[in-house]
Amino acid sequence: MARPSPYPLELRRRAVRMVAEVRPEYDTEWAAMKAVAQKLGIGTTETLRKWVRQDQIDAGTRPGTTTEESAELKRLKKENAELKRANEILKAAASFFAAELDRPHTRS
Repeated sequence: MARPSPYPLELRRRAVRMVAEVRPEYDTEWAAMKAVAQKLGIGTTETLRKWVRQDQIDAGTRPGTTTEESAELKRLKKENAELKRANEILKAAASFFAAELDRPHTRS
């Protein structure tokens, strides 16, 4: 399981906006990201690059899995795992009760 980000959501949004705003002032997008990361105290430029890419995916300007799609997929996987566990429990219970019905019973 991924650990939560040490950076608040508002900082991430602000950093992504800043990259878009200052991009024309730099030769490359990486240079803009590096400058913004340093200004805001973000650990690595790569972290900011991932935020920018995910923002582009969420906006529909870049192909990939959106944040909402990822969350829905995670929820469905969790639900699927719970249903599989429930099925295993029900199969075990059915086997147990079927075996009980097959045993000869003595009446007193």
